[in-house]
Amino acid sequence: MKIIDRYLIKQFVQTIFFGLLAFTLIFVVIDMVENIDDFIDQKASVDIVLHYYLVFIPEIVKLMTPVSVLFAALFTAGKMANMSELTAIKASGVSLYRFMIPFLITTLFISLLSIYFAGYVVPNANQTKVNLESKYLNKGSVFSGSNIFFQDSQTRIVNISFFDVTSNQANRTSFQEFDITDLTKMISRIDAARMIYDSTTGSWIVKDGVKRFFNDSGQTAEYFDTLRLDDLNFSPSDLLTKQQKPEEMNLGELKNLIKSQESAGNDPTRTLIEYYSRFSFPIASLVCVIFGLPISANKRRGGLAVQVGINILVTFIYLVFMKVSQAFGKNGALDPLLTAWFANLVFLAAALINLPRVRQ
Repeated sequence: MKIIDRYLIKQFVQTIFFGLLAFTLIFVVIDMVENIDDFIDQKASVDIVLHYYLVFIPEIVKLMTPVSVLFAALFTAGKMANMSELTAIKASGVSLYRFMIPFLITTLFISLLSIYFAGYVVPNANQTKVNLESKYLNKGSVFSGSNIFFQDSQTRIVNISFFDVTSNQANRTSFQEFDITDLTKMISRIDAARMIYDSTTGSWIVKDGVKRFFNDSGQTAEYFDTLRLDDLNFSPSDLLTKQQKPEEMNLGELKNLIKSQESAGNDPTRTLIEYYSRFSFPIASLVCVIFGLPISANKRRGGLAVQVGINILVTFIYLVFMKVSQAFGKNGALDPLLTAWFANLVFLAAALINLPRVRQ
């Protein structure tokens, strides 16, 4: 590694750090002003408030990393151009492409690190944040095991009034089975007072209930004290997972949710978009640097103020493309994979078209 590479990487990383710090502080201050009344009303202690913002920071860092990286690249290159440092580098025979290499390698490393960060660290922090919001800010509700309703297979719907996590026991449960050839036609239904999970066999046992069969001539009923159900596709841990929001799940949990939705005959489009976005959004840092760095590498009027303006404009355009593509994707107009990567592909194409036109 040459001296100039170490110099560029040092300036680049320092600016990213200060950018993330500044954006994080701004977000925290704005959120604190918005929620301080709720904390006071709920008599939350200082420790609770600090804990809330500690687990809120990972989400902010995830969102602001591409913006900070782009800002750092534009600021570093723009500053060097305005101080004629970039002119001296070019005069020594270093091309723009060679000048960009330290930025791209550093950004690639940050992007790969961000994939793990967004895939595992942020969801865990979000779970704690949601719990604190429910308790101290009256936002949403924590999963308490009540009123669980989901589709277990293509033909089966499950309803559980209350589930006790500690004993793996459910109260007031029902299972509705539908005809595979006509999903509007119910063929049987089980209603039970209790349901217990047998961990040795991996099956559920329902007690004190009735099983009804429906046909064209009417219905018949069979009352039972105990009935073992071996064909159910969920476990006690699945009941907890089904109540989680996608943003609270890590990459492994999202993959399991997608498989569960596909096996149940549900549309996994929204979950697929969230899963693919865990990879595409961190890579946005690399794409934005390829797009913005050549623009900032040429000296222009306005100095650093112009670089900041370019950063804001590029970020705004990227977010617009991302939100528009997600809207089409969630409506089924775009493939989930294309939806997640659409903004990156558009910016990458624009960067590759513009790059040869920039003065070397």
